[in-house]
Amino acid sequence: MAARAKARHGSGRMKITAIKVYQVDLKIKDAPYSWSTFSVDSFDSTIVEIETDAGITGIGEVCPHGPSYLPAYAEGARTGIATLGPKLIGLDPRQLGPINQVMDHELKGHIYFKSAIDMACWDILGKATNLPLYTLLGGLQQEKVKLYKVVSRDTPEKMAAVLRDYQEAGYTHFQVKVGDNAAKDIERIRRVAQDLIPGNYLAADANTSWKQHEAMRVAAAISDLPVYLEQPCPTYEECVAVRQHCNNPYILDEVIDSLSVLMRGYQDKAMDVVNLKIGRFGGLTKARMIRDLCTQLGIAMTIEDTWGSEITTAAIAHLSMSTSKGYHHQSCPFQLYHTNSTADGAPTIEGGMMWASDRPGLGVTPKYDVLGDPVMVIA
Repeated sequence: MAARAKARHGSGRMKITAIKVYQVDLKIKDAPYSWSTFSVDSFDSTIVEIETDAGITGIGEVCPHGPSYLPAYAEGARTGIATLGPKLIGLDPRQLGPINQVMDHELKGHIYFKSAIDMACWDILGKATNLPLYTLLGGLQQEKVKLYKVVSRDTPEKMAAVLRDYQEAGYTHFQVKVGDNAAKDIERIRRVAQDLIPGNYLAADANTSWKQHEAMRVAAAISDLPVYLEQPCPTYEECVAVRQHCNNPYILDEVIDSLSVLMRGYQDKAMDVVNLKIGRFGGLTKARMIRDLCTQLGIAMTIEDTWGSEITTAAIAHLSMSTSKGYHHQSCPFQLYHTNSTADGAPTIEGGMMWASDRPGLGVTPKYDVLGDPVMVIA
């Protein structure tokens, strides 16, 4: 039926007929997962399925890090979709520009939940054209993409042991979570760095948690180590102040949330790498634009999202595979961190590398026995 529908609607109009919303708790393996000053056992994910009159459906996902970390939270995502969803019924999901214009016109801001809708529309476009998303997002630039693994905040010795295990599994890029105490964080970073194999990459990520004077203290204490310093403080201005006194490679993450901030950072020479999170820019449409601009400006990128399951990981894989290797620093395999799988056809992960399938769209099929009944249907 999908093939016949594709032929019938290939050059004509396709309409969104329904939007289904699912809620899934992504249980963390080896919980708790600790970063900054937070610890969690699971993340609340919102999965969106868009149905069309062509018999083609698309899937998307948004999974914030919790309401006290960034201005995005799971219940807000579902409320936003309930508000915006009726405005999208009858529109052509393949027309990504108009879809995003309608979303931004009808509901100002709150771009994070729009990402799930945008992602599902891209999935539909891929299925309608019988092409994998990496082709539509710019073409295949990498057969496989480099991954990093997170070393969750713990005691220095336990964190070093986790790093050793990851290195034995073939990973070469790592992010050590710090941020709850500057003095302890210095111990954590220095201890983990002792076991880093020469040539491997390690970033110390405070996720905005240090005050400026604490970040300056940490930067001075690790200046002799081959360690990236990532998003030490909450504001752009504080991060730039630390950057001016830091000899280590520098990554900005949470403050890179708009085109204007990216351009400001480029002009200020505020970073060496940026974290491009799909949800923070409102979906693949705008993330691709930022990706392409970073490539033109010569800025390396970690391409990922706030969190998610196999669905989000697939979107990350496609965007990363269509990114030049020289500007793709790393990505995160979120599907490895939780115990319940939401979809079949997830990207393949092996030896610290990841690649998506060449099936149309995202290449994943939802597991409805895991998703359960939709918590909302908009038609």
